[in-house]
Amino acid sequence: MRPSARLKALLASRSAAILPGTPNALFARVIAAHGFEGLYVTGAGVANMSFGMPDIGLVTLTELTEHVAAIADAVDIPILADADTGFGNALNVGRTLRMFERAGAAGIQIEDQVFPKKCGHFSGKQVIACGEMVQKIRAAVDARTDQHVQIVARTDARAIEGLDAAIARAQAYAEAGADVTFVEAPLNASEMRRITSEVGVPQIANIVFGGLTPLLPQSELATLEFGAVLYANAALQAALKSVGDVMAALKRDGSLTQVADRLAGFEERQQAVDKARYDDLEQRYR
Repeated sequence: MRPSARLKALLASRSAAILPGTPNALFARVIAAHGFEGLYVTGAGVANMSFGMPDIGLVTLTELTEHVAAIADAVDIPILADADTGFGNALNVGRTLRMFERAGAAGIQIEDQVFPKKCGHFSGKQVIACGEMVQKIRAAVDARTDQHVQIVARTDARAIEGLDAAIARAQAYAEAGADVTFVEAPLNASEMRRITSEVGVPQIANIVFGGLTPLLPQSELATLEFGAVLYANAALQAALKSVGDVMAALKRDGSLTQVADRLAGFEERQQAVDKARYDDLEQRYR
């Protein structure tokens, strides 16, 4: 089954499948090795980890699709990719869809924020008119060549126009052809229940450590019938904390002795990048 068809089936099951986020191919390999059924390429993570910048719309379409292509080359589980606002108007969104599809994404997420966008859990967001977003979704639907590629339409209207308006937008986006919708940053379980019960297509939940949405367990999110749950930057946050601790110890002690248990061993590192397979290929082509 193609990755796009696998992602479609996963989301349609409404079992709150966990899609950990990754900003790079190495973390994608770790996610796949732990048996997750899919992953999410996080635009915020790419901005933070690859460019050292905040998630405020500074990463380009080409930069994001290059990351998606590298990740798709590294793992065989389905990839849902963050395409921010689609990088322009409806015509731009059509091109964005085609580029992400060629790069290996099984689904793309576009959002209804004004460009330049902000992280969904930042203050000061603005959204475009619902009708404009509807046209972007229609363009994405028309542009895909693989009809299983999932188009996820995210709305950030909850923080600006209220929950009723956000749900109405999600309903309009589903009617325009979005396979899945994603109401960003609901504030409690009651709001999340309304979202899944009032919008007919599968829904995405986004669990951000330190963010606005409650940290509900997968079992409860499955009861609410979410299609998938994003932990978009858990890997990045874990890495940032660990690197900070290790660098602080190295500066303080002049050695790694006190933090040896925080480091992956040499063999573990080679296993993570599948070096044995490359050794076999090297022998084959001698």
